[in-house]
Amino acid sequence: MTDHPPSIDAALRRLVWPLRLTRLGMVAERAVRAFWPVWTILFMIFAALAFGVADALPALALWGMLLGALAGVIWVTVKGARRFILPSRAEALDRLDRTLPGRPITALIDRPAVGADDPASQSVWAAHVAQMAARVAEAHAPEPDLRISDRDPYGLRFVAATAFVMALVFGTVWRVGALGEAAVGPGAVVINGPSWEGWVEPPLYTGLPSLYLNDITQDAFEAPAGSRITLRFYGELGALSLRQSVMDAPPTEETDTTAAAQDLVLLRSGEVAIDGPNGRSWQISMVADQPPAVALEGEVTGVPPGQMQFTYIATDDYGVISGEAELVLNAEAADRRFGLAVDPEPRAALVLDLPMPFAGSRAEFSELLVEDLSQHPFANLPVTLTLNVVDDAGQIGTIRENIARLPGRRFFDPLANAIIEQRRDILWSRENAPRAAQILRAISHRPEGVFDDEGAYLMVRTAIRRLESGVDSLSAETRDQVAEILWNAALQLEEGNLADALERLRRAQDRLAEAMRQGASDEEIAQLMDELRQAMDDYMQQLAENAQPGEDRPDDGETMEMSMADLDEMLRRIEELMQQGRMAEAQEMLDALRQMMENMQITQGEGGDGPQTPGEQAMQDLQDTLRDQQDLSDDSFQELQDQFNPGRPNPQQDQQGQQNPQGQQNQPGQQPGQQGQEGQQGQQGRPGQPGQGGQSGPGEQTDQGEAGTPGGQPGQPGGQQGQGRGGENDGRSLAERQEDLRRQLEEQAFNLPGEGTEGGEAARQALEDAERAMDEAAEALGRGDLADALDSQSEAMEALREGMGELGRALAQDSGLEDPGQGQADGTAPADDRPLQDPLGRQAGNAGAFGSEEGFDQREEAFRRARELLDEIRRRSAEQDRPDIELDYLRRLLDQF
Repeated sequence: MTDHPPSIDAALRRLVWPLRLTRLGMVAERAVRAFWPVWTILFMIFAALAFGVADALPALALWGMLLGALAGVIWVTVKGARRFILPSRAEALDRLDRTLPGRPITALIDRPAVGADDPASQSVWAAHVAQMAARVAEAHAPEPDLRISDRDPYGLRFVAATAFVMALVFGTVWRVGALGEAAVGPGAVVINGPSWEGWVEPPLYTGLPSLYLNDITQDAFEAPAGSRITLRFYGELGALSLRQSVMDAPPTEETDTTAAAQDLVLLRSGEVAIDGPNGRSWQISMVADQPPAVALEGEVTGVPPGQMQFTYIATDDYGVISGEAELVLNAEAADRRFGLAVDPEPRAALVLDLPMPFAGSRAEFSELLVEDLSQHPFANLPVTLTLNVVDDAGQIGTIRENIARLPGRRFFDPLANAIIEQRRDILWSRENAPRAAQILRAISHRPEGVFDDEGAYLMVRTAIRRLESGVDSLSAETRDQVAEILWNAALQLEEGNLADALERLRRAQDRLAEAMRQGASDEEIAQLMDELRQAMDDYMQQLAENAQPGEDRPDDGETMEMSMADLDEMLRRIEELMQQGRMAEAQEMLDALRQMMENMQITQGEGGDGPQTPGEQAMQDLQDTLRDQQDLSDDSFQELQDQFNPGRPNPQQDQQGQQNPQGQQNQPGQQPGQQGQEGQQGQQGRPGQPGQGGQSGPGEQTDQGEAGTPGGQPGQPGGQQGQGRGGENDGRSLAERQEDLRRQLEEQAFNLPGEGTEGGEAARQALEDAERAMDEAAEALGRGDLADALDSQSEAMEALREGMGELGRALAQDSGLEDPGQGQADGTAPADDRPLQDPLGRQAGNAGAFGSEEGFDQREEAFRRARELLDEIRRRSAEQDRPDIELDYLRRLLDQF
């Protein structure tokens, strides 16, 4: 070839390092393909020697193995050397060229065959060369192909590599260096005279490393019990001998203390000495393996409906490997009356495996055992609990505890409880079979009014027949079958499948009363209270669905109206009394609740034409003022947020847009989502008197809804032209609106009815407090202190609610009612009685008592909105980058609500 142009030479010079790396990769490829058997054999030999093959094989066998391995290495090395050829520069250049598109290296070396004198051809060729030179500049050495699976289809190289790594990690590398002595044999005389080496290997479960005796310079050291001591003597036989006192039995006459291999087990503290040239002596102190320990953490408790659980703590110096809990009937501690008066039949202990940690150390841990033993014969009887834990050395740690009652399912339905008691007696002893059959026959003699479930009745009768058919010789198999039948019958009676909500409610109340008599645990009480709450909710829902619009109630007696909050409070109080052990008081409250729920009526609000008395008019005006104050407080809070978050979207507007699914625009003074609804109220079965517009007394809040659309347009159900939010606020500042509300309240307080009565004066004083708080809020708004204004507005609303409550009680007393909670007893409300809402979306009653007048179908939505708003307040209060004044206000909101 002739000399290349400078541009081509520069491009080729860029290939120096890529070409070298490519050639080096080709060398690696050919070396691996040629010599992989060599390092495979070497790795296998090293692994075998590191794991002590040389010590285990006789000298002749070891020599044969070594000679065979050497011959194999020589053969594969010679064969590989014949096959290995160093790659040339041309081969490397061709490999690199084939990795580039268009083979640009060949193009740079070539010369045009024709057209060398044609300027046009030369121009085209120069452009082509320039393009190929640019590609050559991007050349990189290709990765070498080291795969040899076609030459090693069985993966022997991987086996050898794994064995080599295992030998490095777990083997003894110095054993490879002792190959020469092992090959010479124990009878050979070495140049340096007799020698020895030894190891102390602790038990594997200790996790401690091995000790090489040749490296220990101290005369004494410690080792765990059960450690294996291995000694090897090299040189002339008899030159070295062993003297030891670590074994239980002293060496006998037949023991060869001069043998080349000596193996000991450390069973006690003592001396190990090598007598002879270069001998050594060590005093070994045995570290005893302590037995494991186990203890109960707390008591054995029950988990409703029938599980037993306890927590145990296990400790050991190295680790616990297993454990078990053994339960044995403690007949002496049982109440030996009735069916338990006879001696119990022998029963094998109930053995449960203790749970162990899946990961982590087992030297000290705590675990929870949970088992459902409700159907076992030991359930609800005194037992002896024995916990056993075992360590790797086979040592056992034990504790024994007497359990007064093995937790199991308890039946609070009286009939189910009676059936379970007979099942217990049969399992206690088959001698109780005649007595149990007689009692079961008496229970099922007249099933009408006793058995709510026909299937349970049939199962009991089947059990009776089987008991009576084998009274003389009741087999264990028949006994177990009868026990299974009685269990299913009791379970069916206990859980029931009642379709009627009232029946479910009665059954839940009966079970709770039975739990009081049996002294149920706190967990069982909590479960039964949850069932009672669910049954009560279902019953109230059924009453609400069955109530007829416009249904009139009898008016020849008194009524006491209660909200769901009042019922929940009664349930909470019953549960609290039971947990305190005051069962008599709890039973009285439960009986009262039963009577109220059975007499409960749900009636529809009839709607009205507005307030009919001055008292009702005053109450309505105060409601409007409270509502307007709430609107103003919301607007103040909105402006406070806008000050610190300019440009933030208004979530209330978004919510309003979502709450108008029919595309209707809210009229001024109309809150979204407050369309005319007919309220519902829970009324105890004493017929009511005509309402007087009063506030329900303590514990007797009226659960009634709003009739009509607050602030709606004429023509809507119950609608009036509203005076609510947004209607008259255009162009007025917050301070001006607050001052207008203060004047409005001042006028309402001046014309307040009930003058001269205790309740009227209390209401007037509360309204004066509200007026003072409004004045302070107006001053704060005037100077731009929104946080103080919000606090004053909150005080004003609280005082307004208190004043409305006092006014309601005063009006009820003036109307001559015995109970102050009977105003508005017929469930009606003024047509423009718009519901008030606190910042969490809860609605207020006629006297400002929150959560007292909302229909059942609206409560869930209101609670959802309240939860969302409360979560949003919590989220914002957690953002520390917000201004301090806003964070302080948000925390005060959380403290209040």
